Formats: sequence, C-alpha cells, structure tokens
Amino acid sequence: MLCRVLPFTLVVLSTVSCAKNNKSDSLPSTSFALSASGDVVGKITVGYQGWFSAAGDGSPLNSWGHTNMETWPDIRQYAQTYSGDPFYQDGVQQPGFTGKLGNGQPAKMYSADDQQVANVHCLWMQQNGIDCIALQRFGSYTSPGSIKNFHDSVDEKMMKAAQTYGRKFFIMYDCSATDPVESDWTNTIVAAQHITSSPAYAHQNGKPVVALWGVGKSGRGAVTDWENTINWFKNQGCYVIGGPLEGFAKDTPNQPAYNLCNMIMPWMVGKTAATNFEADYAADMAYCTAHGIDFQADVYPGTAFYNTNGGATSPKNQIPRNHGLFMWSQFAAVRAAGVPSVYISMFDEENEATGILNCAEDASSIPAGQYFLTLDADGVHCSSDFYLRLTKDGAAMVKGQTAYTTTLPTPPVLSAPSSLTPHVLSSSSIKIDWSAVTDAPCYNLKRSTASGGPYTTVAAGITGGTYTDNGLTAGTTYYYVVSAGYINGGESVNSAQVSGTTLP
Repeated sequence: MLCRVLPFTLVVLSTVSCAKNNKSDSLPSTSFALSASGDVVGKITVGYQGWFSAAGDGSPLNSWGHTNMETWPDIRQYAQTYSGDPFYQDGVQQPGFTGKLGNGQPAKMYSADDQQVANVHCLWMQQNGIDCIALQRFGSYTSPGSIKNFHDSVDEKMMKAAQTYGRKFFIMYDCSATDPVESDWTNTIVAAQHITSSPAYAHQNGKPVVALWGVGKSGRGAVTDWENTINWFKNQGCYVIGGPLEGFAKDTPNQPAYNLCNMIMPWMVGKTAATNFEADYAADMAYCTAHGIDFQADVYPGTAFYNTNGGATSPKNQIPRNHGLFMWSQFAAVRAAGVPSVYISMFDEENEATGILNCAEDASSIPAGQYFLTLDADGVHCSSDFYLRLTKDGAAMVKGQTAYTTTLPTPPVLSAPSSLTPHVLSSSSIKIDWSAVTDAPCYNLKRSTASGGPYTTVAAGITGGTYTDNGLTAGTTYYYVVSAGYINGGESVNSAQVSGTTLP
C-alpha cells in the first residue's frame, strides 16, 4: 500500500499472557463463515508489493525503485543482488550506497523482477502456512510505459512461482474509483497475460477473485463511482474483495459501495497495541454477516516511517513489533472472534516496516553506520525468518489446528539440535541421529575431516532427525554438526560436534 504518515501516538505495549486465555473454553469450536472454504475464505492471504527494482537488473525499469526502506532485507537466499541503493535516511535520499553491512559483507538489494526471487518468496510462503497472495497492482500501473511493463513482468513471475509452489494468488488493485482498472483487467490481466487462466489463480465460490483497496477512502472517488467499479467486476463474474479503512461499518455515506462487495477486509495498519482487536474484528464481522458479506481480518507486525518521512513527523519504531507479541495478539484476537480468514499486511513491505519476509536481525546485517529498524529493536534477538515462523504458528491456530493461546509459541531463534549420535555402518557409511527442535522446519548436516571444521554441508533441508552419509573413505574419521532451519536464513548455530570413524 502507499506510504501513509501516522500521527505520533503514545503506544502502550500490551503484555501477552503466559498461559492460555481463561476464556478459551468458550471459544467457538469452528470459525464462522458465510461462504464455504475456498481459496480466500478460511485461508491465510498475504499482501505482496513486488515493487523493488535495481539499476542493472535488466527489467523494464532497470533503475532503483522504492528505495525508501525502513527495514533492510536479508538477501542471503537470493542468487542475484545489486549494489548502489540510494536509500533514504531520516526523510532524505542518500547517494547510492556501495559500502558494507555491519558484518563486513557487501550491502546489496534484490530486484522483484527476478524469477529466483519470486520462487524464494513463494517457497517461504509454502513453508510457513501462507495459502494465498494478494498481488498488488496500483492504479498508476495501468498507464502504458516502463512502470506498467515492470509490474506486468513481476506479475508473470509471481504467477509461475505460485504454480511451482502450490500457492494461490489474485490481483489486488490499490486504486481510485475512477482509475482505468476495468480496461487493465480486460486487456492486460485477462487477454494479454492470461493471468486468470492460471491454475494458481484464486477462486472463491467458483469465481475469480479480485480485490479493490481504497474503497471509501477520502480522495479515492465518489461512492457512486465505487459502486460502478464494483458492479463492473461482479458483472465479469468476479468475487470482489473490498478494502476500506477500519471503521467502515460506521461510514454510512459509503456503505452502498461496501455492501456490494463479496468480502470486506478493513485496513488495520496504524492501530496500536492499545486497540481491542478482538472487539473490532467481532464488530466488523457482525456487520458483514448481517449484510451477507464474507469478512477477512487484517493482521500486521508493526510499522514505522522514519526513513521515509523523517523524525519530525515519524519517530523511529513508531508502532513497535514488540518482538512478535503485537502480531500474536492480533492472531489470538482473530481466533477468539471466530474469524476464518486472515489478510497479512504485508509480505515484502520494507518501506513501512510491515514486511514479514526475512529481514535484518541487528546492526550486523544493515548498512554500516546507517539506521534501519532491525528485529532486535525491542530488546529480543529474533532470527531473520522469525515473522514467517510466527505466521505459520498463527495460521495453525486460526485454522483450529493448534489450541487457542495468548502466549506467543514461536521461539525468537531456533535452537541447535542436541543429542547427536553417530552410528558407523560400514567402511563408507555413517548414520547421524539427533533430537528434534521445536518449530524447526528442517535440518542441515555438515561434515569435516578436521575437528572443529571448517564444515561442508552434506545435506540441507532434512525434514527428519536422521541422515545416512554415504560414499565415505574407509578408515577415516569424520566430524559432524547439525543446524536447524534454512541455510542462509533463519538457521540456528551449529550443534555440538560428534565424530565417527568408518570401518577399514
């Protein structure tokens, strides 16, 4: 979404209970939905901007775009990255930065117009319980030119990645009521790119999904214009999601437009920890139910705009993440209110610090001597993939796959596996067993012929607690360690070393 200036608000950080909420026994056994579960109802959807470009990326823009970043991405899993980002600091654009991160590694940025980047992002979604992608398309993207061409290209790459990793996606227009989104849908999305023909394109109630964000927002058009736009998409056979601001249920002048939507997702970004999210979700869902509309709750990790707007209007860490407690309180409120569908704001929104993708943990992984909001800002060190893992746990709770709790279950960092046990099988094979780590998605086995390493990764992404290392040399001692998580992103430290000597 477009960057918005938030007024400075005294934020009261909520504390999350260390035990299950005492009203858990009274929670609905299942979430309530008007429509049957589909690609968006009963699912976890994430907003995806896909708007970062870089000089030298070969894209239709081939220049730096959206460099007003509040957080810095962890780029270790991207095959191609670019140096020279002219990022902003305290509201002022800086010269292209070609220096290093705090850890001495080159400071680089990725481009969204890269199939490998799209693949990595959809893989992360697959691994962390995200079912569907709301692919952002702004009203300004509808005019012919390099900006439109860039986003057309990104859309195609995300479509391919969604197909590869079994995710669903749909087009979400962030627009005014009078932007030519109808012609963009007809001529580009449907006719030229065949986006809606993809097997990964989201359908609900048998209809292709389209979202319109900005419905009823001041400056985005008259209510009659919104009615015309919504009705046009419905006449194309679409299931229309409307994205108004929070408080829409009391916005009487725009209700004729809201009431035409098949689903409503009210925008919650900007709400603080003092908000009663459960009451807000419940009231909004009650309105939607009374009007025969599906409801999707908006959840976000926190936000800040210091680098974009400057400290005079946007302080650092404006609405704190509180190392996951803020976002978890929203997931708990969704479950307590019985809401079946969640929209997460956002996946890759580095500019407003709402992104849940892998980003910088601490000063060692941001440009040296510069300010970016890091994951340890609230006093707890979190791994770069922490908010993806938190989303996975939140998704499971919302879907009723795990018990309701106000206690954040996601460990800030993954622990190293313990109890490694080597079993020499032959002159060429050694099997290593280890104990499981809570919340670990996978493990990596590393080997050396010297005690203490350096180690070579033998196998990455192991999903069990055992691995047989074959093809070894007879009569040789091998030293092993195991880590939890994904190599170059959310990986734990190495375990204690164990060794085994193959038979002669």
